[in-house]
Amino acid sequence: MPESNLSFFGRLSVALGSFFAILGDGELAANVRRLREGGFAAAAAAPAAAPVAKPAPAPAPAPTVIKEATPDAALQLLGLLQRNARFVDFVEEDIAGYADADIGAAARIVHEGCRATLRDHFSIRPVRSESEGSRVTLPAGFDAAAVRLTGNVVGEAPFSGSLTHRGWRVEEVKLPQLVKTHDARIIAPAEVEL
Repeated sequence: MPESNLSFFGRLSVALGSFFAILGDGELAANVRRLREGGFAAAAAAPAAAPVAKPAPAPAPAPTVIKEATPDAALQLLGLLQRNARFVDFVEEDIAGYADADIGAAARIVHEGCRATLRDHFSIRPVRSESEGSRVTLPAGFDAAAVRLTGNVVGEAPFSGSLTHRGWRVEEVKLPQLVKTHDARIIAPAEVEL
């Protein structure tokens, strides 16, 4: 449909759009006033000025996407810790009746198994390379997910303080692949001796 012959709804759409555009743009409002007062002919005779480019508005920050974590990998790791270190058995045991020496001996076995499992299936490195206790300076824009500030936190970066924990970062995960029929919720099957 030619622009000079817009339908009622087409004109209504243009009118509503123009109304809100004029409310938001003072220069457009002044041009519309000139047009309505007869300045159209003079504006049409004059060469069209190049439109002034307005700076693009800053893009809106991307919305935070929360993804649902599936429990399979966590269950798989728990199963590996149980198989190699009897981790769940140790944690679920009521240790109130045991002597400290007995608990320490059991903890040593669990520790060795847990450590071996982590080293077999994860590449874990410190977040910070400095020794604990050393003085560090965090510049503006430091990674707040990798470094947590504690103590009397006031002002803005740069921050100087003492490194109390180097932190840990997983660089690689090497969990075994699961077959579809595997039920990851069974972290240790029941055992029946015949």
